Amino acid sequence: MNKLIGLYKIVNMELVQLPTEIVYTVSQLNAVLKSVIEESFPTITLEGEISNFRPNTTGHLYFTLKDKNSQISAVMFRFRATSLTFVPKDGMLVRCKGTLSVYEPRGTYSIVINSMELAGEGNILLMLEQRKRLLASEGLFDESHKKPLPIFPKTVGVVTSSTGAALRDIMQIIRRRNPTTGITIFPAIVQGSDAAASIAKQIEVANRFNMCDVLIVGRGGGSLEDLLPFSEEIVVRAVSNSKIPVISAVGHEIDWALCDFAADKRAPTPSAAAELCTPVKTEVIAYLQNKQNDFYTAIKSRVENLKLMVKQFSPENMEARFRSIEQPLLYRFDVAKEELLNKMSERLKDTRIYIEKMKNILEASNPSLILEKGFSMVRDKTTGKIIRGIEDTNIGAEIEIIPAKGKISATVIDGEK
Repeated sequence: MNKLIGLYKIVNMELVQLPTEIVYTVSQLNAVLKSVIEESFPTITLEGEISNFRPNTTGHLYFTLKDKNSQISAVMFRFRATSLTFVPKDGMLVRCKGTLSVYEPRGTYSIVINSMELAGEGNILLMLEQRKRLLASEGLFDESHKKPLPIFPKTVGVVTSSTGAALRDIMQIIRRRNPTTGITIFPAIVQGSDAAASIAKQIEVANRFNMCDVLIVGRGGGSLEDLLPFSEEIVVRAVSNSKIPVISAVGHEIDWALCDFAADKRAPTPSAAAELCTPVKTEVIAYLQNKQNDFYTAIKSRVENLKLMVKQFSPENMEARFRSIEQPLLYRFDVAKEELLNKMSERLKDTRIYIEKMKNILEASNPSLILEKGFSMVRDKTTGKIIRGIEDTNIGAEIEIIPAKGKISATVIDGEK
């Protein structure tokens, strides 16, 4: 087999067969290819699109890497996959580092991946998402920090390229909508390695000298890489720390940057930002006229109400008002008086009846009246005790018989129950 392997060599990254008349078996050929491929590519960096992604229950990742014309099988074992900072999905463009491996029994080869990262915009989006979470955790995007935009700004500041179309659009719209609004330009580099520091510096200058009432920070459209300066941490922090309300206007409507989340207001385009912070002069005049009319109407209504209130306190109205209060009270007093007299009369009548009844009872109980009816009272002459029965006296006792008139003395000579 070593002799067979020696029949091949790599020349300018091509497999060149040396002259020979040997007939090879399939196994011999695959063994040669395995040795040549694996020794020639000990480490390789490969970029392609993930397809047919099949994560295994063991934690290994199986998928295909492809471009427009070709594809290759790929595997990433579990101990390598745990270091990934993203979840692979079909359609992702990735950059992989690994080694080529030939499976002799089938004569197929694949790449065994050691590390993998998102390529192109995917890698940038992952970085932006991580930075977004970090800044959000510090509270830079909190709604409670948002400042309202001034309704009638005297001066609008613009942080952007001094030669870009975005600045021309902003100036044209502001001058058309309200020529009295001032414009202060803070020229900045908006693309490249120096852009972020330039943008942040101009935002700080505008705040340090309080040079405007509202600040537009942005640029025209571009690729994701072109817009990256507006997602740099230094720019996001400058926007968040700005005392002047900031409108973020980066790119077109579909574009976005992290400074959008830190700004007090996001505009889909620089032109829209100019419209947001600049009311139309004619609309402002109409608004003020409507407010003036509303104010006049409110004052007039208030005056009329005050006149009515004053009129209510005139002598005639006060007398009528007093009578309107007095009459119900007098009526209630008369009704209460009549009810009281009726109750007193009824009570007096009941009292008289009761007295008469008691009088009759007392008269019926008067001993004199009983005696006048022919009854007599008998008592012991010695003790004066009233004798109600034979048991209250004895034979020979001296008694007194008292009729209605006079008194009779007697001696008990006999008694019978």
